[in-house]
Amino acid sequence: MKHLILPLALLSASPAFAAGGPFFSLWNSNFVVLLAFLVFIGILLRAKVPAMLTGMLDARANQIKAELDEARALREEARALLASYEKKQKEVQVQSERIVAAAKDEAMAAAKQAKDDLKVSIARRLAAAEDQIASAEASALRQVRERAVSVAVAAAAEVLAKQSTAETAAASIDEAIAQVEAKLH
Repeated sequence: MKHLILPLALLSASPAFAAGGPFFSLWNSNFVVLLAFLVFIGILLRAKVPAMLTGMLDARANQIKAELDEARALREEARALLASYEKKQKEVQVQSERIVAAAKDEAMAAAKQAKDDLKVSIARRLAAAEDQIASAEASALRQVRERAVSVAVAAAAEVLAKQSTAETAAASIDEAIAQVEAKLH
């Protein structure tokens, strides 16, 4: 009979009876709710729900930790990559500065060589012009001398023609022949 009282009491508990009576009575709704809650907690503990929740939370924590570790690794990799690119940028900048300096040096050397070549070319042209001037002067002097000789010969011939007679002309021809003969033999 004791076994039947409890189910009957539970079934016969109505809201009208719930408000009255002592706290540890099945007629008190607060006590019934407390018992139901404790039974529910017992079922949860018996079914190992807290262990499952803890396992799920641990798994989630491990996943988050793995993601954080991966993020740290990616951040370190990004830092290393950034440092590598910055180093390469510095190397490229130094190399470009060396190339610019070398180009400036080559340009300066080329300009100096061009100036030297220009000086040599000017000196060569100046020497050629001086040679042409000297040649022209010599040619002019020779022409003047030839002209002077021809004028002098013509003047001398004219003077001799006026002053000479047939006898003096024959004597002078004979004398010239004798001089030529003496020089040739």
